[in-house]
Amino acid sequence: MSVTKVSVIGASGRMGSEVCRAVEAADDLELVGRFDVGDDLGDLAGADVVVEFSVPEASGANVAHCVDQGVHVVVGTTGWGEDGLADLTARLEQQPEVGVLIAPNFAIGAVLMMAFASKAAQFYESVEVIELHHPDKVDAPSGTAARTAELIGAARDRAGLADVPDATTSDPGGARGARAHGIPVHSVRLRGLVAHQEVLFGQTGEMLTIRHDSFDRVSFMPGVVAAVRTVHEHPGLTVGLEHYLGI
Repeated sequence: MSVTKVSVIGASGRMGSEVCRAVEAADDLELVGRFDVGDDLGDLAGADVVVEFSVPEASGANVAHCVDQGVHVVVGTTGWGEDGLADLTARLEQQPEVGVLIAPNFAIGAVLMMAFASKAAQFYESVEVIELHHPDKVDAPSGTAARTAELIGAARDRAGLADVPDATTSDPGGARGARAHGIPVHSVRLRGLVAHQEVLFGQTGEMLTIRHDSFDRVSFMPGVVAAVRTVHEHPGLTVGLEHYLGI
């Protein structure tokens, strides 16, 4: 049995420490490096794959270093914008065999939730996204909510739907939330939560709610481990775990 050597960037964080435990528990994976703020990444401890869970301000440089070293990367840090993705794509052209996965969410149920929402989007005039996380989360909306809105917006465009109806003309406090790809998105930060999201679809006389709840960070680990095992099969940049899972 071949063993994949794995290093974790952000190893002492909430997600990073859980990733370390998951890697150590897998017979075909070996944890060879743990890196945190201020550490010299160097040769990444000889890893075949790096799992990167840091903060948006550091993630770009961390991933760039991995790519330059010719090491595959599984990225769970959210907050990647179009410019960052474009820069990463250009860098990967110099390392055509390297695979990078950026996934807004690694919970299988969350990936299915996004896929179901994309399917439903063409059938409903109204849609809003509510994401709920712990108050230590530094970005809003969450990467999952932003990705969900992107998928819904694309599905609505393909279906030729008009803008989401909303007669609001006065909202000085921003009570109607943000707009992502034309979809209203609301962020809740509450002590005791982990990661939760619901998508509300409305049509005259009915409402459809699609919701996913992660009650423990262990729920993300099957997706992380699956990504580590298969990232080498997907050279270049992939956004979204669904592409690895065939969803």
